[in-house]
Formats: sequence, structure tokens, C-alpha cells
Amino acid sequence: MPDCTEPPRGRVGAIFCPAPTLARELGLFDSTMMVAGSMIGSGIFLVTPDIARHTGAAGWVLVTWVITGLLTVGAALSYGELAARWPRAGGQYVYLREAFSPLWGFLFGWTFFLVIQAGSIAAVAIGFAKYLGVLVPTVSPDKWIVRPVPLSKDYAVSLSVQQLVAIGSIALLTWLNMRGLRLGKWVQNVFTLAKTLGLLGLIGAGILLGRNAAAIRDNFSDLWTPRGLQTVQPDLPLLPAVSAATGLGGLFVALCVAQVGSLFAADAWNNVTFTSEEVKNPRQNLPLALAGGAALVIVLYLLANLAYLVSLPLGAIQQAPDDCVASATLAVVCGDAGAILMAVAIVISTFGCNNGLILAGARVGYAMARDGLFFQATGRLNRHRVPAVALILQGLWSSLLVLPRTRLRDPDGNPLIDPATGSEQYGNLYSNLLDYVVSAVLIFYVLTIVGLFVLRRRKAAADERGAAYEASLHRAWGYPLVPALYVVGATVLVAVLLIYRTRTTWPGLLIVLTGIPAYAWWRRAAQTA
Repeated sequence: MPDCTEPPRGRVGAIFCPAPTLARELGLFDSTMMVAGSMIGSGIFLVTPDIARHTGAAGWVLVTWVITGLLTVGAALSYGELAARWPRAGGQYVYLREAFSPLWGFLFGWTFFLVIQAGSIAAVAIGFAKYLGVLVPTVSPDKWIVRPVPLSKDYAVSLSVQQLVAIGSIALLTWLNMRGLRLGKWVQNVFTLAKTLGLLGLIGAGILLGRNAAAIRDNFSDLWTPRGLQTVQPDLPLLPAVSAATGLGGLFVALCVAQVGSLFAADAWNNVTFTSEEVKNPRQNLPLALAGGAALVIVLYLLANLAYLVSLPLGAIQQAPDDCVASATLAVVCGDAGAILMAVAIVISTFGCNNGLILAGARVGYAMARDGLFFQATGRLNRHRVPAVALILQGLWSSLLVLPRTRLRDPDGNPLIDPATGSEQYGNLYSNLLDYVVSAVLIFYVLTIVGLFVLRRRKAAADERGAAYEASLHRAWGYPLVPALYVVGATVLVAVLLIYRTRTTWPGLLIVLTGIPAYAWWRRAAQTA
């Protein structure tokens, strides 16, 4: 698209430069790759041990993933109708704005920018750097450029080689996506295909080559009796500690708490909706991409967990080193080389995942700015027809979230010391932030699907075009039962987390509430501009 054209008829002398528009370059295959590629990161390789410690039996591990699959695909089917009804940049932000009010859309966009997307990008970038360090030992968390500087009893800030590589990966992907959607989608497609093949390789290795009688007997001779359990300690003092072995109530709570890991591993399926204005034939392709991409990933995840369970006894899964159950599975097949193969797979997976997150995430800030509810510059496109300033701002904030560290402590409150080096151990701030917003993310998902019911009840335009438009819309499969079941299931899950994970739930709600004064400020600024 040229930057400028001939002056329109009736205007003489001035060169007419129309504002660039988003380019419709994403076909059905590209959109499906974005759904799958944004979902598959490092979670599937790491979260199953924690699920196994909470649920304590192979059958309940699989049930946890089935519940996650039903929730994810059910939500994706509902979002398909919303995407067909409102194929606009910003996706979920637009749906909440149209169903309820601009405030609700802004609260989602604010939390999305501040923590959800930026925290996810930071988390995936650190995962990329961590496993690159297995292949290139100099990419180490202990090689300091700036040693940890304590900020308080609980927090510090540092810059290690590992952190620098994580920031460098964010910067590289941000730059690539500033060069245009065509390059960004090419990176996404190549890496999504590569990591899908890698995940299929892991599944094949586990089921066909790693399968052994001892693991199958241990896991499948008694699918449902919990063992090796981790107790769920409630944050509210009046409630008792429970586990999957303390009756149906304890099992229910354990399954809900276990969903945090599996839902995180299956999240980001909605990112393609943020690019709706760049999808060809969006009213047909977006619903197909959402349903097809989400279903594909859930099937792969279930097969991956089956591979773990036929290769490793449950105790080995629960105690997998660094929770990397995928490496332990490959070690059964190819020994020490399994760790190297898994590191290669995770490096490819995380790099491709972050490309999708970075590409799609900037479109939310772009949509908010067009409504006058975010920095004005983020609502502009560069000559490559992408929101470059929004990409830069997102990249800078994500990089900043890589730098803060949490100071890890033992149950007595003493700093954790690495016995090998004698140095204090640190965690990453983004992991806390992601814990804080799990409930908030679910609340926004619930509100968005409730919005589907709201929009369905609104009358279509009375004229012939309005009636034809309504008749041509893609409809959510299983409406109203499937969306209603999602709303009920996710609401129950949020309620359990509020009770049993209070300390990591209320801060997330507080982050959401900080958006109210921010909304008032931007609204006032837009009115006075």
C-alpha cells in the first residue's frame, strides 16, 4: 500500500495521505496456527507433575485435562459467534465493550496489558532462555550482569545472562512483528508446525517406545485411588486442609486447584480474536480457527499425558526433576539425550508461542487507543500497517517484568539458600503476577460469554439488511447449554480459588480495580481533547 496517493477530485495542490489500515493477510490456516501456536508453550511439558501431586491418581490426572479441554473448547465455540458478530481489532475488549459498557472493556484491556499478556510474554521468554541454557551453558541464571539488588524483604531486581537473553528474544520478536503482518505470520506458521511435530514426536516416543509394563501396571491397575498427595492448605483460617483422599469434597477442591496449571497451559486460545480485522473472511474463518485450533491442542495435550502415564509410574511423574516430566519421559526412550531433545523442543515451542502473544497482544492497546482509552500513539499504524508503538510499549513493559525477582523463603521465613553455591535463591515476579490474575482472567472469560447471551437478546435491525445479517451469522454450537455450562463451571472454579487460594486471588482483583481510576482519567482526557 503506498503511503500517499493523488489528491482526491476537487482538492488541488496538497498531497493526500490516507491513514493506513490493518492488512487482511491471515487466512484460515494462518488463524488456526495462531490459536494453536499461542496455546502450546512450555506448560504441557511442566504442569502435569503438580496436577499429579494434587489429584494423586492417573485417572484424575486425565480427568483434570478433560475438564480443561471441555472448558477451553466450550469457550472457543462461544467466542466463535462473538468473533463473527464483531470482527474488530481487540477481540475480547470489543465484545465486553459492546455487551456491557466501555468500562468493562477497558478493565479487561487494562489488566490484559498490565499483567495478563505482558506477564505471559515475560514468563515464556524466561522459559525460552532457561532451556536455551541447557544447550548453551553460558545462558545461565547465575552469570550476573547486575547482581540482585534487594528492594525489600520479599523483592529484588537483577540482570543475569539468562534474563538478558529473555529480553533479547522479546526485542527480536517485537522488531520482526513491526516489519509487517506477513513476516509475523510466517514466523508463527513455521514455529507452530515445528513444535506441533515435536509434540507429536514426544507422544509417539512415549506411547510407542517408552511404554513399559511397570508404569502401565502402576498407573492403570487402579485409576482412581489417590496416593503421594499434596495437601491443599486453605488461606482462610476457618477452613480445614483437604486433599483428594478426604472424600468427594476434598477431591473436588483438588481438581479445581489442579486446573490452575492445566488452564494456564491451554490459555491464549483467544489471541486470534485480537487480530480480527486482519483475518480474511473473518465471519467464517474466525469461528473455524477458534474451534479447530483449540480442539487440536487439547487432543495433543491428552495424548501427551497418556504418553507420560504409560512411560512413567505416578511417583516418578510427581517427583520429576524441575517438574520436567517430558524430559523424564524421553529419558526412558533415549537416556541422557532426552534432556537435550526436550530442551530443543521447548526452545522452539516457547519462541513460537511468544511470537503469537506479541503479534496479537498489541492489537488490544491499538483498539483501546482508537476509542480514546489508551495512549494515542498506540492507535497509529506504521508504513507496514501494524501498530508499531503498541508493539514497542508492550515489549518494553514485558521486558521490565523480567527484571524483578522474588526472594524465596522457607516455611520459617528464612531465605532459601542453594546448597551447591551457598547463594540466596530467587524467583520471578511475573510468576506471582500470573498467579494473582488467574481468577481475574476466568472472570473476564465468564463475563464475555455472558455477553453472548446479552447480545443474542438484543434485537437485530428491523430493516432487511439487518435481518439478513443476523441470519448469516455463525452461531455458537450447543447454545445455550454449552455457554451456560462454561459460565457455571468457571464460576465455581473461581469461587474455590477465592476460598482456598485467597492470597493469590485478591491481589488479582485489586489489579483489575486499579483500572477504574485509569479509565476515568483517559475518559476525561478524551472528552477534553
